[in-house]
Amino acid sequence: MIPKIEEEGREKFIESNGDQISVAECCPFQLSSNDGTGCNAVLPSHFVEVPHIKQLFSWDCGLACVLMVLTAIGINDYSIQDLAELCATTSIWTVDLAYLLQKFSVSFCYFTVTFGANPNYSIETFYKEQLPNDLGRIDMLFQKAVEAGISIKCRSIGRKEICQWMLSGKYIAIALVDQHKLSRFWLGDVTVLGFHDSHTEYTGHYILICGYDAGKDEFEIRDPASSGKRDRISSKCLEEARKSFGTDEDLLLISLEESTKQKSYPV
Repeated sequence: MIPKIEEEGREKFIESNGDQISVAECCPFQLSSNDGTGCNAVLPSHFVEVPHIKQLFSWDCGLACVLMVLTAIGINDYSIQDLAELCATTSIWTVDLAYLLQKFSVSFCYFTVTFGANPNYSIETFYKEQLPNDLGRIDMLFQKAVEAGISIKCRSIGRKEICQWMLSGKYIAIALVDQHKLSRFWLGDVTVLGFHDSHTEYTGHYILICGYDAGKDEFEIRDPASSGKRDRISSKCLEEARKSFGTDEDLLLISLEESTKQKSYPV
């Protein structure tokens, strides 16, 4: 339910000019040629039909999002419990979700603004208990990401890029957000234990972005913690929740076309 960690060997991910770059040279798929040309360039609105799947516990929202992705590309034989067994941990980070998608040959690109742990996160209650225990495991996953064929790009993704990707109809995305900032917009609709309390500290949570309405400037999402089958949030709300301190702006962009072609099942 949180971002990722690194690192000893951080220099592996830095070019000679000192700028952080992608772990892989490019995404495993070609982004639409219309990307970045403006939110109205393709269609005024577009929504991918993705069945809503609710999380079972406070920690498995990311697994529910992965299961929604698998369902969207035609893999229907798995449950959240099955994915939990494949992950073998209840401390789910974005890099865990990346490896899980890779097991099913899903074509995706992992965007983040940080390779490794931001030491300032240690002050956040959400991170305090998990961070010390997860350091070694997450570090190893990042070290082996390239070898595993996982594309990681170190850069911020803006609202316009996301809306353009959604309007193209070619992509859906798993985003790490601050649950508190997200739930302020429909408080009372969230039913998972722990999300109704009044504290305002960061709480990591995963949602699936699957559409955009340019006229209303709203994204359609699937929130595993919501009782609603589909939810709409303003682009401003999503931007605030995605770029909250603690998220590293983690985004897993999934190519529906490529994933449908090459999907496979873990051995």
